[in-house]
Amino acid sequence: MNQVIFKENIGKNGKKIAEIILNSERNLNALTLEMVDQIQEQLEKWANSEVLVIILDGAGDKAFCAGGDVVSVRENIKNRGSEYAETFFAREFILDYNMHNYKKPIICWGSGIVMGGGMGLMNGCNFRVVTETSRLAMPETAIGYYPDVGGSYFLNKVPKPFGLFLGVSGSPINGIDAIDLNLADFFLANSQKGSLIDRLCSANLGNQETDTIVQNVLSDLQFESEEVKKEQTGKIKPHADFIRSAMNQNSLSEAFDTIRSAQMKDIWFEKMQNSLSYGSPLSALIVEKQLSVSEKMPLWDIFKLEMILTGQFVRNREFPEGVRAKLVDKDNKPEWTFKKLEEVDLGIVDSFFKPPWEVNPLDKLIAI
Repeated sequence: MNQVIFKENIGKNGKKIAEIILNSERNLNALTLEMVDQIQEQLEKWANSEVLVIILDGAGDKAFCAGGDVVSVRENIKNRGSEYAETFFAREFILDYNMHNYKKPIICWGSGIVMGGGMGLMNGCNFRVVTETSRLAMPETAIGYYPDVGGSYFLNKVPKPFGLFLGVSGSPINGIDAIDLNLADFFLANSQKGSLIDRLCSANLGNQETDTIVQNVLSDLQFESEEVKKEQTGKIKPHADFIRSAMNQNSLSEAFDTIRSAQMKDIWFEKMQNSLSYGSPLSALIVEKQLSVSEKMPLWDIFKLEMILTGQFVRNREFPEGVRAKLVDKDNKPEWTFKKLEEVDLGIVDSFFKPPWEVNPLDKLIAI
């Protein structure tokens, strides 16, 4: 079975609308190194072709992409050290960076689960679509890691302090939240995916500015989805004032205490409190510094910073232990290096921002 399916649809004037479909439905379309390399290669082929628009999607109804295949990464760290892990993440980061800079519009159909590596792909696209089933998150602190794949970039585009909140809590949000927080551009009904392809195929692509045509098609479909959108309620909006106040405390520790001690009769809020209590305190403080130091960095420098962080995480016990507890043994009992935020050695936090090698692995790869 092909882990990624590539299609080309013939439109008006012989122009093509292409599709990239992540095809690992059983694994919620989690990204493997093979999938990353296949997408990269295909984008290079389409760069100088009759393809004018690309739609990125995931097979099945459950997920666009639930993230990277970190279970395999952990297994390789355990058996072979950091080499495979760095190769996987470096190529994934390069793919995301290249998508941010691709010369043709890419539409991400972000329905179902969009987490971790899926968020990286989605935010590399020009047009980010969410639907009534979208569930977006950067849940990396739960596995002793940090929001990578450009998270330093797109979480800093979220109105403050909600980018940091999403990064340290890992809380899932829905399509309405994603629109409100600048993590998506269009809300469409799930049933309109076929209409999107059909309308792009019948559009006068090639005779006008392609981005404008795509924008108009998506705007029309969003207008037609208004009734579906009205049925949705954001998860964050009812608690926005409280979260804003809590996250503006003097320290992350105070913010966590304020949120965890709150009494709210709301399932989403209670799950978020549990997530704060579960995640790695070391990871949370690294995320806080990550978003601070990267706020005004150019995109390439952001990915190089994230590669440094990743290089340190794959050499540290926190990430393999987090993956073990959450995804391998599934006992949900991680033995974090530090039990509480107050116990974290800030010197160790700082050490994660220092390169573990003389040459950044991203500098060895070529961006298209």
